[in-house]
Amino acid sequence: MQSVEIQEFKSQILLRMQENPPRILQCLGELTEDEVWKRPNENSNSVGNLILHLCGNIRQYGIASLGHQPDHRVRDAEFEARGGFSKDELQKRLETTVSEAFEVIRSTTDEEMMRVRTVQGFQMSGIGICVHICEHLSYHTGQIAFWTKLLRNKDLAFYGGINLNVTGNLTS
Repeated sequence: MQSVEIQEFKSQILLRMQENPPRILQCLGELTEDEVWKRPNENSNSVGNLILHLCGNIRQYGIASLGHQPDHRVRDAEFEARGGFSKDELQKRLETTVSEAFEVIRSTTDEEMMRVRTVQGFQMSGIGICVHICEHLSYHTGQIAFWTKLLRNKDLAFYGGINLNVTGNLTS
């Protein structure tokens, strides 16, 4: 049985992770096949590179390490790619990777959430891995959104219909 605290942690991580793939897919829908691989400059990545990178990172941390699966990641290839995947292929890869990671996180025991292991040379608990996956996904989602906004000069309305000016009661 899992502790209430670990269940709540996993629930919040999964909730926050679920917010980002639809945003990335919305951006993919705004861009042409060529724009997906366009780089703002040689020191920056394309949307395609960022999606490959997210899939590699989520697979390495969440599926391989947390889920006890083999780690076959070739990180440099994620950034070296200049094409080779269509928008549909990138979408499927992202959806599959995130779905697999969700299942691993959901099924991870309390003991595995607390166990420290080495990933990319970093010592991390299962909780640390989940935080990393969530923040890393959010970080690159922001980059993808920014690049899409630059290319389209368009508000993506991620929070459309939600009044973000409402204040909450901080003492409940």
